[in-house]
Amino acid sequence: MMKTYDIEKKKEIENSLYEKGYKFIGGADEVGRGPLAGPVVCAAVILPKDCDIEGIDDSKKLSPKKREELYDKIIDKALAYDIQFVFEDVIDEINILEATKLCMARAINSLKIKPDIMLIDALKLNGISCEQKAVVHGDALCYCIGAASIIAKVARDRFMDEQDKIYPEYGFKYNKGYGTKAHMDKLKEIGPCKIHRHSFLSFLDKEVS
Repeated sequence: MMKTYDIEKKKEIENSLYEKGYKFIGGADEVGRGPLAGPVVCAAVILPKDCDIEGIDDSKKLSPKKREELYDKIIDKALAYDIQFVFEDVIDEINILEATKLCMARAINSLKIKPDIMLIDALKLNGISCEQKAVVHGDALCYCIGAASIIAKVARDRFMDEQDKIYPEYGFKYNKGYGTKAHMDKLKEIGPCKIHRHSFLSFLDKEVS
């Protein structure tokens, strides 16, 4: 039997914070820590207290079509949102974890409404001026983090689809930069392109610029 979507269950963390007097509660998440190519993308979003979008969940659990549908609804209803990209040159320079933290802090700091508290998927950030709470598996457990994960995922997928037009030989439209067998075989055959993360390519005997 298919499980029914319990929106109030998803909003338990936010509702407990509303009861404590918080007004603007934001969620932040990232997509793209693991791929061999392309940026890490982070989104931050503040939804209204009475937001009633059904289906918000960890973006990895949703089909591309469902993510696109939810993306439009989230953007339409959000009180504020922001999407940030940190690209492969920065990832190679400072490492993926630091790049992810940088990206997430930029998204939070760029919100047009300052949040009273940010719920963040499993990370503790420096460089943000509001209160924060790390939630392990937050994209699956927390409504606003799930919304942020969807925004970030759709934004990154759209970007990688565009890169596929520039570098069609790597199949970015299908692998989104992740290390599928076909992608890794192509890398071994012709070497990396401009958007590959060189720090992720230790399996190559040599690299081609």
